[in-house]
Amino acid sequence: MEKEIRIGNKVISEDSPTFIVAEMSGNHNMDFDRAVEIMKAAREAGADAVKIQTYTADTITLDCDDPCFQITQGTLWDGVTLHKLYQTAYTPWEWQPRLKRMAEDMGLILFSSPFDFSSVDFLEEMDVPAYKIASFEITDIPLIRKVARLGKPVILATGIARLADIELAVQTCREEGNEQVLLLKCCSAYPTPYEDVNLRTIPNLAETFQCLAGLSDHTMGTAVATGAVALGAKMVEKHMTLRRSDGGPDAAFSMEPRELKEMVDNIRILEKALGKVSYDLSDKQAREREHSRSLFVARDMKAGDIFTPENLRSVRPADGLHTKYYEGLLGRKITRDARLGTPLAWDLVGE
Repeated sequence: MEKEIRIGNKVISEDSPTFIVAEMSGNHNMDFDRAVEIMKAAREAGADAVKIQTYTADTITLDCDDPCFQITQGTLWDGVTLHKLYQTAYTPWEWQPRLKRMAEDMGLILFSSPFDFSSVDFLEEMDVPAYKIASFEITDIPLIRKVARLGKPVILATGIARLADIELAVQTCREEGNEQVLLLKCCSAYPTPYEDVNLRTIPNLAETFQCLAGLSDHTMGTAVATGAVALGAKMVEKHMTLRRSDGGPDAAFSMEPRELKEMVDNIRILEKALGKVSYDLSDKQAREREHSRSLFVARDMKAGDIFTPENLRSVRPADGLHTKYYEGLLGRKITRDARLGTPLAWDLVGE
């Protein structure tokens, strides 16, 4: 797999800054102006991209009340059918081309998750720069195949996937000649308990599938996303709303703008701090090294006096001989008079 992909004007690679995505999902609450405000807030917080979802209730499920269509898995949405949930959460398709243009005017990249063939065709007409396959669609091999054939980056969320599911999805992309795959570690629980995240899977995904990896995060707060970057995540996706108190299908586990900004700021700080493997000293460290330990005359001494633990000590600063010579100097004589505070040098050491 390629270890470098391009989404819009951004290159994502092992050496690039983390690509940060604000997921709008249904947090627009069916209000176009609110959707625009979410994008503005994402830009001001420092996100690279906004992601939306392209489906209708009828393209993602069936209007059926049978037990298997009821949500009963202990989620935020228990008590309604899949169809009714998606009727409240979808992003109207007529908004999407306009949202994309507005996002680009703001300097944001906008892409989407398609959920059926018709949504792929619609997004291709919009010329989105990448496609996200949502966690629950990672088992939809015909959908993945159709997306992979387009030759654009494919971002696969792994929230409900077993290893065999990930292998099949990646293999499908490869079969279509698409090596531009990025895998997102994800836990499809809303919000996700911290102990279920298993961030250590991120570098393993990258190694196992020889591709870039990242995190689609549904935990509360910024700690998990920041930690993911320390483990090599090259994309971080977080749901975003204006105010959780406004409600909506995803509001309870979404970030508010100030929280997204805090996360972005922390990630950018961490990226600077991660740096590279280096044992060199910076100029500042080299100056500070001048205050490290070395050997000094600790009492006034006369020529011929013998070095003892009382008159020869390892102290700060670093002007004297290295402390590794301490034991070998004990019992030897000083060659001339020296007062307390004299840095030890070899010309002061006799037999």
